[in-house]
Amino acid sequence: VQLQASGGGSVQAGGSLRLSCTASGSFVSINDMGWYRQSPGKERDLDASISNGGDTKYADSVLGRFSISRDNAKRVAYLQMNSLKPEDTAVYICFAWIRVRWGRDTNRRWGQGTLVTVSS
Repeated sequence: VQLQASGGGSVQAGGSLRLSCTASGSFVSINDMGWYRQSPGKERDLDASISNGGDTKYADSVLGRFSISRDNAKRVAYLQMNSLKPEDTAVYICFAWIRVRWGRDTNRRWGQGTLVTVSS
């Protein structure tokens, strides 16, 4: 099971970016998916998550600016980031709680981090 992250890059303040996170491999279900951010010298913070039923949660700092969605058939989640601020500069790391076999617990899998840089 792998999570492949894409998107990110550099943008000026006020701009937008979209991140994608695609799950591949052999598994039977995906529960929550989402993104954490990791800034230098700071703890990893949860930005947004989405359940397989579409329920979403956001950190206060991104509420109203970021939007998370998913396509269960394609096994992908998206994080649309609008009105980006310099303080959003971080490595964004996607995750997914994946069940590889029925009757087994889910395990959190991580994608590779993707750097988002917002300049003022």
